[in-house]
Amino acid sequence: MNELNGYDFEDLKEGMSASFAKTITEADIVRFSEVSGDSNAVHLDEEFAQTTPFKGRIAHGMLAASVISAALAGRLPGPGSVYLGQNLRFKAPVRPGDTVHATVTVKELISEKRRVALSTVCTVDGQPVIEGDALVLPTSRASRK
Repeated sequence: MNELNGYDFEDLKEGMSASFAKTITEADIVRFSEVSGDSNAVHLDEEFAQTTPFKGRIAHGMLAASVISAALAGRLPGPGSVYLGQNLRFKAPVRPGDTVHATVTVKELISEKRRVALSTVCTVDGQPVIEGDALVLPTSRASRK
């Protein structure tokens, strides 16, 4: 581990996994809208959202997906790692009050570039809402020498 309690590349093994959970609140949705500039009515206007296939307001997809970032930065590989890429497949809506559980799992260690490929999944009540893959640059003991 590094001095920030993150995993160095040399500590990682295929199959390792970690999770992080966050409940998405009304305030989170409003703040995300303000920060991102995404003021889509499906996120902010219940009356409008009732007319959509979702039959009610939903959280921004990228807000829900940000829980993956927290799992990567805070758990695995953890502090000091750099997020290089992510693909996402949105499977179901996240609603205000839902608790999103993000789990990241090491799929592949890319030694020549000191990168780690991870599968990423977010669930609500055990049901997948987002699936994808991430590429991360973890810290390395070798680079600190």
